[in-house]
Amino acid sequence: MVKHIPQRTCVACGKVRPKRELTRLVRISGGGVEVDTGGKRAGRGAYLCRAPECWEIGLKKERLEHTLRTTLTQDNREQLIRYGKELG
Repeated sequence: MVKHIPQRTCVACGKVRPKRELTRLVRISGGGVEVDTGGKRAGRGAYLCRAPECWEIGLKKERLEHTLRTTLTQDNREQLIRYGKELG
């Protein structure tokens, strides 16, 4: 038997990849966005590749905000940009 591998789509580049290869971001109750390292937090989620380019596109072109239906504060945006740079 072949085990099912969940697939998710990167909101920046649109590539479909296994869920474990992407980083999940989740909208929290206060309207902010946090990185969900475990992939199981409650809340509306979106996925980004671990490539720095995808983080830049997702955050600068507001694709992440559109998908999560929220508005990022400047502080929250900078925090996520720093996290994306650490991945690369």
